[in-house]
Amino acid sequence: MLKRFLPVFLFLGILLAICLGASFFMIQHVLSEKITPTAQVLIIKSGSSAIKIAQQLEQAGIIRSALLMRFVLKVPKYQASFKQGHYQFKNAATLFEVIARLQKGDVERFFVTIPEGLRTPEILDILARKSQVPLKEWQAAWQSLSQHSEGLLLPETYDYQVPIQPTAFLERMAKAQQKVLASIQMKDKHRLLTIASIIEKETRIETERPLVSAVIYNRLRLGMPMQMDPTVIYGLYQVDGDFSGNLRRVDLKRDTPWNTYVHKGLPPTPICHPGASSLRAAAKPADVDFLYFVADGSGGHAFASNHRQHLKNVRKWVRLQKAK
Repeated sequence: MLKRFLPVFLFLGILLAICLGASFFMIQHVLSEKITPTAQVLIIKSGSSAIKIAQQLEQAGIIRSALLMRFVLKVPKYQASFKQGHYQFKNAATLFEVIARLQKGDVERFFVTIPEGLRTPEILDILARKSQVPLKEWQAAWQSLSQHSEGLLLPETYDYQVPIQPTAFLERMAKAQQKVLASIQMKDKHRLLTIASIIEKETRIETERPLVSAVIYNRLRLGMPMQMDPTVIYGLYQVDGDFSGNLRRVDLKRDTPWNTYVHKGLPPTPICHPGASSLRAAAKPADVDFLYFVADGSGGHAFASNHRQHLKNVRKWVRLQKAK
């Protein structure tokens, strides 16, 4: 009886072996196949399950089978969790390579540049536009910091990943500024920041920063009013919430705490977030007796030690303006 079914069993065994071999071959092919994604961007949100992520990958054409990926993830070697973030899949990759990237957290990095000399609202506006996180969230994050006054953020180019955390990012900028401050030998950091912020708004030329710094210190030493236009403009922003871009004579007489035409000494707070160069210049002014400076018509400034020379420089600047 058994001999009668032996050929059948043999046939079925061979068929099963063929099926298993074919299945193994197909699985091996799928696992080792490099797939060119149809969608290049994948965003994994915090708390997403492996099932959800596998489905996202399949729908994006990054992997062939979400079901197969779920089976692979049951193998102990591949059971590490996936990192949230913004992934860019430009090149063809195998299933194992995709899993490795997600577990390593090989996310796309973005960059944002914050120029020197901006006020807090201007910085938050740049961050909101660049990150596409609502401005209100950035404003709330700023207010949540233990210290959130003007001057405490370091203007620099920063990298970040999506989703960005506004509070953590601002804390990072503040720590970068604290690191610069710690490297400068000057005890009164508030005074340092305030002077540096004025330098930052008065000139963009590296070699002029120590000269502007000297003018500030010389005027303070002699008890002269600072008479720095950027302090007036900052006061207008703080009181009126806006500035037309045209500084008028009447503005110079406007009594705000920051107006250094009206009040002697430094303004009560920094007037912007200064960069490292201006901070260093504020700590080490040039050894000169300059008390005045005015635009020279070429993007820089003409400096003077006395009022007579200053008036000559002013008249020269006026002639250049009329000649335009």
